[in-house]
Amino acid sequence: MFEGFTGQTSNFLWELAFNNERPWFLEHKAEFERVLNTPFKALAADTTELMARRFPSRSFRLHVSRIYRDARRLFGRGPYKDHMWFTLKDNDILLEGPCFWFELGAAEYSYGMGFYSATAAQMAAFRRKVDANPARFERLAKAVAKAGFTVTGEEYARPKGSRGPVIDLWYNRKRLGLELSRDFGGDALSPELPVLLADAYEKLLPMYDFFMEVYREEPGSRRS
Repeated sequence: MFEGFTGQTSNFLWELAFNNERPWFLEHKAEFERVLNTPFKALAADTTELMARRFPSRSFRLHVSRIYRDARRLFGRGPYKDHMWFTLKDNDILLEGPCFWFELGAAEYSYGMGFYSATAAQMAAFRRKVDANPARFERLAKAVAKAGFTVTGEEYARPKGSRGPVIDLWYNRKRLGLELSRDFGGDALSPELPVLLADAYEKLLPMYDFFMEVYREEPGSRRS
């Protein structure tokens, strides 16, 4: 059961950022398990359980990141990540599909929903669906903005078109995401964080379902 992160969680991540090497990590591995890995996995599990209770007809798959970087992709960085994250997505989604997420770093935590691995074909399908019923999408976009989420994602150098100020914020991006960020502390220290995340994901669910319709139409490469 998640009981809240602590100041030690943030301190560990700061120290890891400045001591990103195997000897230091091995010396502090017990601390990693106690102040970061164990509570993080508990948060992910509790949030998944809450979503299952609220939406019993759906089946969400949980993925929790590892602290270890892929040795093939270090690119001069240390062997460990200075943050952790988890995702929740429909059980039948493979790589290129929408997901809910939470990420924790030393200075902040953030959460939201996105279609981050979307292919060009999927984004074309997204624009077609928006064009088919712009009023529906504008309602969805206004709802998530009212909930405090910011639209993210790289924009095309050449816009794909203009559909008005609300839709244009979404329409001309290569990938799409919704994010809400907070400084470390506050709700991150509370055992109620899983409830906060489940509440947020519930507000994002109508937009998630819109993205799922796009995914069903254009499922991508089907890689796992």
